[in-house]
Amino acid sequence: MWGSRILLLAVLALGVSAPAALAQAPPPGGPPAPDGEQLYMENCSECHGPEGDTVPNVDVGHGRFRRATTDPELVGIVLRGIPNTTMPPHNFSEAEAAAVVRFLRAKASRAAASAGNAANGRAVFMGKGNCASCHRVGGVGARMAPDLTEIGRLRHSTDIERAITDPDFLIVPSNRFVRLVTRDGATINGRLLNQDTFTVQLLDSKEQLRSVARSDLRELTFIDKSPMPSYRDKLTAGELTDLVSYLVSLQGGGAQ
Repeated sequence: MWGSRILLLAVLALGVSAPAALAQAPPPGGPPAPDGEQLYMENCSECHGPEGDTVPNVDVGHGRFRRATTDPELVGIVLRGIPNTTMPPHNFSEAEAAAVVRFLRAKASRAAASAGNAANGRAVFMGKGNCASCHRVGGVGARMAPDLTEIGRLRHSTDIERAITDPDFLIVPSNRFVRLVTRDGATINGRLLNQDTFTVQLLDSKEQLRSVARSDLRELTFIDKSPMPSYRDKLTAGELTDLVSYLVSLQGGGAQ
């Protein structure tokens, strides 16, 4: 029983959300995916430029959009435009719009990876940032915060940067911290891994897996704020760029 449960907890403990399914490539064996780069160059580059940086306050080539953050929102803007602006609707299919978004996201990730020095970013991660005291990469580090071994494959570069500077902006459900108070008054704080009708499973402050019966609980409170501190004023602009470059480079595999 615990073998299957621990496997489930390991999956949930990743704590990262992959880009929206709408912006994923079609499965093998289906029709060929639309060419997002070609669609962008033929329909969008006249206004946004080949590198995506010619519209004021917008740099789609680096993942900086004026009004959208999620892939479905971006697909909607590509299809419907933005009323009362120069951004027009496009006569794309949803698959074509999603292909444009995929292209822009990949372009932004490549730009983030090349903008900084990943080796210096790893040094920031392990040193000044002290990130390994909570996070784990390739089997090295702590387990209190999400495992980042595949973060570059699972999250967009702009989301990674935002999470570093504004951790409360988006807290993935599997990253939620809770406070449990038992009937005898004991308090248990930790990261929620799973819950069902009878139990609540969490990783406590000592990195121990705990399964607490609901019948033994007096209180279960979700903690609204992320336990991760903001690094907005703790890292220089160069250190932040290097750190993002390092995290974008984490695509899975062994220790980095």
